[in-house]
Amino acid sequence: MALTADTVVAPPNLDLDDEDANDVEDDVALENGATGEAKKKKKKKKTKKKKPEQSDPPRIGLSKFFPDGNYPVGEIQHYKDDNAWRTTSEEKRYLEKTLSEDAQQTYQSIRKGAEIHRLVRQHARKTIRPGMTLTEIAEEIEAGTRALAEADGLDGGVGFPTGLNINNCAAHFSPNAGDTTVLQMGDVLKVDIGVHIRGRICDSAFTLSWDPSYDNLLKAVEAATNTGIREAGIDVRLGELGGLIQETMESYEVEIGGKVYPVKPIQGLSGHTITPYQIHGGSTGKSVPLVKTKDQTKMEEGDYFAIETFGSTGRGRCVENGDCSHYARVYDVPNVPLRLTTATSLLKTINKNFGTLPFCRRYLDRLGESKYLLGLNHLVAQGVVDSFPPLYDQIGSKTAQFEHTILLRPTCKEVVSRGDDF
Repeated sequence: MALTADTVVAPPNLDLDDEDANDVEDDVALENGATGEAKKKKKKKKTKKKKPEQSDPPRIGLSKFFPDGNYPVGEIQHYKDDNAWRTTSEEKRYLEKTLSEDAQQTYQSIRKGAEIHRLVRQHARKTIRPGMTLTEIAEEIEAGTRALAEADGLDGGVGFPTGLNINNCAAHFSPNAGDTTVLQMGDVLKVDIGVHIRGRICDSAFTLSWDPSYDNLLKAVEAATNTGIREAGIDVRLGELGGLIQETMESYEVEIGGKVYPVKPIQGLSGHTITPYQIHGGSTGKSVPLVKTKDQTKMEEGDYFAIETFGSTGRGRCVENGDCSHYARVYDVPNVPLRLTTATSLLKTINKNFGTLPFCRRYLDRLGESKYLLGLNHLVAQGVVDSFPPLYDQIGSKTAQFEHTILLRPTCKEVVSRGDDF
């Protein structure tokens, strides 16, 4: 076929839809001297906005992905037994639909913190390997938390020092400046991460091991945590819940080097309520024991709990030992005279940057504080700041930890920190 100014042929070997075919016709017509009428016919293609993609490691602020301020809801679990009616109760459903603005903001703050936690910890779970220093691991986690929260201080960011507890150390260890500890292939590492948004803290932890000998230890503790979550609910008595956690954990045993060890819940450690800017719920906080007790205290509607369990191949009891890294200003701080000017200055820094949120010595270093140990110890001695030294079971034992935060809503239980990883 001969080509003339009136003949339009699309280029061969192109699979075109109607809109693309029209565009091609217009382009060919223009090349062949078409009139202004064809020019008018040519349409501009609409370019679709690309959805932002999170970086690796995660460093793009979460608001870029949720501009409307509505963050993903956690795993929903229905209440059991006497509270099953709450799921379909018109009264309770109406109550949730008509939440006050403050309550709605609280839910979104909690969920934003949980989404940050998921992204940061999932990156940590795939990248933490033997050969890394604990300082590298902690700083990577905390940098991601600050970046995603787009805040660093009382508005949001790190909820408490990243716990990196190896082997018989169960809790409250975070590397201080100069710590050169290197993660080893045979280590069992507990990673405890805190994220807060406007004081609403998401507290969740997991355990990593590269030796299959400890698989059952990890399974026992994770199963115990899931039992605690499943059985938790409004009007549940804390002492009875502890008994169910204990029963699950003690049903496991671990064989190491040909010797069988029972998995014991670590007495003295517990789950806890979380209140604004207070990781352990303050003086009115409730505790979820890991063993059966006579505590008749009940969980209540609106409670926000960290369900965490610790298991050990050792005695199942811990003692304080080693250099302290974890501190927190007392909520109802006493009005006491401070004899040291360094303590007075340091307290101002603590109040401004942490309030009653837990902090560690690395965070003071990061703020430019120096030669502060004398002042810090004075604040502890005067009862203004609490110290939380590392907790260890017997030498040679291995400990594990798993933890999630749950919100006891009027109609259901929301496991806010649940993710695809655990």
